[in-house]
Amino acid sequence: MPHNPSHTFMKGAFILTLAGFVVKILSAAYRVPFQNIVGDIGFYIYQQIYPIYGIAAVLSVSGFPIMISKMTTDKIADRRQLVYTWQAAFLTLMTIGVCLFCFFFFGANMIAGWMGDVQLGPLIKTVAFIYLLLPFLSIWRGYFQGNGFMKPSAFSQMTEQAIRVIAILLFSFFAVSSGYSLYEVGQGAYIGSLFGSGVAILLLFYFANKHDGMKVFFISGLSFSTFIQTARLLLIQGAAICVSSIVLILFQLVDSFSLYSFLVKAGMAMEEAKALKGVFDRGQPLIQLGTVAAASFSLVLVPLVTLAWKQGKEEMWKKNAVSAIKISAIIGTGATVGLVNIVKPTNMMLFEDTAGSFVLAVLSISIFFNSFILVCAAILQGLDQVFTPLKYIFFGLALKLLGNWLLIPAIGLIGAAISTVLGLAVIAILLVRSVHKKVKLMSTFTFIMPRVVVGVIVMSTCLQLWQLLFSTFENSRMVSTFVAIFGVALGGCVYIYFIWRMKLLNDEELGLLPFANRFVRNQKEKGDTDE
Repeated sequence: MPHNPSHTFMKGAFILTLAGFVVKILSAAYRVPFQNIVGDIGFYIYQQIYPIYGIAAVLSVSGFPIMISKMTTDKIADRRQLVYTWQAAFLTLMTIGVCLFCFFFFGANMIAGWMGDVQLGPLIKTVAFIYLLLPFLSIWRGYFQGNGFMKPSAFSQMTEQAIRVIAILLFSFFAVSSGYSLYEVGQGAYIGSLFGSGVAILLLFYFANKHDGMKVFFISGLSFSTFIQTARLLLIQGAAICVSSIVLILFQLVDSFSLYSFLVKAGMAMEEAKALKGVFDRGQPLIQLGTVAAASFSLVLVPLVTLAWKQGKEEMWKKNAVSAIKISAIIGTGATVGLVNIVKPTNMMLFEDTAGSFVLAVLSISIFFNSFILVCAAILQGLDQVFTPLKYIFFGLALKLLGNWLLIPAIGLIGAAISTVLGLAVIAILLVRSVHKKVKLMSTFTFIMPRVVVGVIVMSTCLQLWQLLFSTFENSRMVSTFVAIFGVALGGCVYIYFIWRMKLLNDEELGLLPFANRFVRNQKEKGDTDE
């Protein structure tokens, strides 16, 4: 496969970013109909095991493929050495995959016991198989991305997620209708996930055969030193990159091992604790969707930071870093406050009742902090500081676990929500401080945040008045759906218009926001008329 010029890489990066956006939307959206099918207890069962699956999914999409891609780019001039690197990477990932499979498969009942629910054992055994597929998904995606050929990776990601979502929803619907237990439904849902991953591997193999990618594994001569060097790089730096991408999943993992068991130990009946954990897990798709909206536009700028830094263009990468932080702050604040305002009708619209609305409102604050985490971690990684985010994330996870231990027995679900927000807040603050050492951000925050606060107050006032208009109507799902959908549109338009009028973003930054190009054109036309 010939090496592609730089403009091809930029075009490919856009394709991969778009694919990632679609995958994230699907990953968050399917949980809503799934919860409607299986209920809160069924949702609890699925979400208890999801972090084990989610970690593997991220490793195979954005963790190891990125590192393999980077190693491919670094050694593209030496074809034989490059082949050895691929071989070493595959052997490393196969070793990791087999070890993790054995741990989760043979230790499933033990892990289920740690979670406080031994009936989860068969589900953990099912999910363990994803780690046997991990090496194949990672090596081919990294292989294609490193050669600037992004379509196979993007197409495999979207196909995998689409088939996974369809399989989960179809199986769940028919299994519940046929009277299967909720634990069997959950196990079937993860079998559907494995089916999606299997199809993705077949697609990648097809592209590999088409582009002579299979030949690399039949070249002999891999030395032990090359294997060790590649394995060390892949494990250490690859893991550091991955952790920054799975912060929310790691926080969910802490809740899987502590929330339900702490509620039961506090004296709550097991079925009630399961249902409450299911209610708490309603927050995950909301946070995921809010984070996509808050971070997607600012993350577009992060590759520019890396490129400018490597080219020694200090002024350019600092400018791009500041723009990324600004957009993250503005969009993150708007998405967080907007969701907090309409969380009750949104809860009713998506999940059929308003249970846990206050808890979900507190959890929604996570959107703000996670937006900063994603952007700041990516900037630091672009500056080759891959381990700085890692240590802060582990510190935040320790705070999360400590918070759960102290707060859940005392105040229940709201304690878990508070500990999540506090853990993410500490990580975000530490990461912003690290970026601030490279790029002075205080003047930027001093300029935008007071104006952003005014903007969210205006938006909140409009949203509260909007909901007040319907306060006399029956609290039905249809009314809540109308209030929530048009509330999102109203709040978004008011907030974006306010940001534009206050000139918080320049034309280039404003153009990254949805529907903002028209505002930019109108502003320019007005300026031309005034002249």
